[in-house]
Amino acid sequence: MALSEALLPEFDHEMANTRKTLERIPEDKFDWKPHEKSMLLGHLATHLATLPSWAVHAIKETSIDIAPVDGPPMKNEPATTRQEVLDRFDESVQSAREAIAGASDEDLFVNWSLLSGGNTVLTMPRIAVLRSFVMNHNIHHRAQLGVYLRLNDVAVPSIYGPSADEGSM
Repeated sequence: MALSEALLPEFDHEMANTRKTLERIPEDKFDWKPHEKSMLLGHLATHLATLPSWAVHAIKETSIDIAPVDGPPMKNEPATTRQEVLDRFDESVQSAREAIAGASDEDLFVNWSLLSGGNTVLTMPRIAVLRSFVMNHNIHHRAQLGVYLRLNDVAVPSIYGPSADEGSM
């Protein structure tokens, strides 16, 4: 079995759980945050919506500079509605899934680097980028969004088992 074939069921499962969580973001709370040091709910939702697209960067490129010396830093315009978040997420997941499905084992072992201002922040095999920067990073921020939902009295979906709001999956 190819590595991409082994990754896709996990990717699909995590993305389905993320979409289930994004579907619950309250339209009237995009400017809400639980603490002054926290991200706005709309920014967090937008970040989650576009995180899967990093799979495309990782597979199609050998590096990305998030703050290039000769150009503007990467910027992700925040979504302003739940539907916009879901549309961005669906598009991001589709392109990521296609990139993963098309990657050979050889492709997945090529090193990929994250740069900032021309300086290497990290280098790791693409497969590690998919697991850490795409899936694990997504899981981390999805859990963060779950806390935001709870603090706004929005039912938190069951993910790996029942939530306090949903007794079954």
